[in-house]
Amino acid sequence: MASGARIEAFLEMMAAERGASDNTLASYRRDLEDADGFLSASCGGLAKAGSADIRNYIADMTARGFAATTQARKLSSLRQFFKFLYAEGLRGDDPTGVLDSPKKGRPLPKTLSEAEMAALLERAAEEARTAPEGTPEAMTSQRLSTLLEMLYASGLRVSELVSLPLRVALRDERFFNVRGKGSKERVVPLSGKARHAVALWIKERARHPAFAESPWLFPAASESGYLPRQVFARELKGLAARAGLPSAKVSPHVLRHAFASHLLQNGADLRAVQQLLGHTDISTTQIYTHVLEKRLQELVQKHHPLAD
Repeated sequence: MASGARIEAFLEMMAAERGASDNTLASYRRDLEDADGFLSASCGGLAKAGSADIRNYIADMTARGFAATTQARKLSSLRQFFKFLYAEGLRGDDPTGVLDSPKKGRPLPKTLSEAEMAALLERAAEEARTAPEGTPEAMTSQRLSTLLEMLYASGLRVSELVSLPLRVALRDERFFNVRGKGSKERVVPLSGKARHAVALWIKERARHPAFAESPWLFPAASESGYLPRQVFARELKGLAARAGLPSAKVSPHVLRHAFASHLLQNGADLRAVQQLLGHTDISTTQIYTHVLEKRLQELVQKHHPLAD
């Protein structure tokens, strides 16, 4: 049976026994026919390919510029195909069994530049400053400004930020404890600017009797009793648009990344950033090593006597 006939038999099995959709079948067909086309000259087609042949095919995909995720998907299609051939007795081995999947590079975190972050903070502060006193607009704009200042100053997770207890603000200290993932506590810093924003929010919060008995710093009429993170995210995107930034580029998590990236750009130690972010494993924090690499390159270029 030629490769083309075996591919058709595989697709029929996927449709009849696995209930694969038309889109899934079309994707399998493209992957298998692409491999068959490449391998036909070297070994007579996909159905006859050995492990070395498939390695050559993967190398060719790399040369053609396919992303690691695309290569991994195509290899997965080949694994399913050869598994079928082996199960049907059409081959006595599975040549993909000894192959490793292409390693997927961990995507770099989305972040904002220091200038973009400054524009966002300034816009939020201006809106809070100019909102008519005692209005709902004054309340929401000051809350947003305070949330933004606190997030950029501390690198808190958004869930940690919106659920902060009121007592954190009443202490007016440079550091406070926060309970993060796995109920682990860590010390979080609060800059003078962020503490000033908190004081403004406490003043605004006191104008609303409905908030008087709430134990939360950012109370809301929600099931939890505090501001839902989705509300903060929505308000943040609106602020970004008003500040002239693409709203799709801005989210609470992006601000957390900005906090970490800007610290590293300005000389912070990776271990210190790990502690501030509440990462249990340093490997999680190592997504920011590209920032360190850039800074180290700049240091060498600037200070090494033999640098160009």
